[in-house]
Amino acid sequence: MGIYEVVMEEITAYTGLSPAAFFTIAGMMVVVYRYVSGMFVAAEDYNKPPVVNSELVNKYFNPTTTTQSSVQVVGDMTEQELRAYNGSDPNKPLLMAIKAQIYDVSSSRNFYGPGGPYAMFAGRDASRALALLSFKPQDINGNLVGLGPDELQILQDWEDKFVEKYVKVGHLLNLDSHPLSQPARVTQQASYSKP
Repeated sequence: MGIYEVVMEEITAYTGLSPAAFFTIAGMMVVVYRYVSGMFVAAEDYNKPPVVNSELVNKYFNPTTTTQSSVQVVGDMTEQELRAYNGSDPNKPLLMAIKAQIYDVSSSRNFYGPGGPYAMFAGRDASRALALLSFKPQDINGNLVGLGPDELQILQDWEDKFVEKYVKVGHLLNLDSHPLSQPARVTQQASYSKP
């Protein structure tokens, strides 16, 4: 009997496994050990100071970014005036309104600029479209009438994201020319007009 057969019989007698199962499990244990030990710092690297990339630190941890410092406040404007800020003029900022609040989305020109997936929202009040998660041209407006609580919550979530990410640069005027843009006003007007 050769040494190979003796080892195979001893593996079966000692572990109760076939040699193929034993070596498969042993191989998997080695792989898991190498993977897990690779997640930790080597002993010789433990006391070394960490290497910090200053460019990444400035990008992610510096509260003043270049995009916010270059933002210009445009103030109050009408919907017609807002349309001029749709990205067609590269010298103007890229603006978008949600619930009549105007935000500078120039830092996301690849999304809201010409050719971007959300370019149709630039230069417009996109409240209804965002609430309905719609890309239909007829939904790109500030009309909130007929939206249910779920859609209004979605719109609020969008507004919260915009407040966090973009700078508010103005307010949309002539909101009263669209009496359907705020449901609260409509219900109040309707309750006063009833005899």
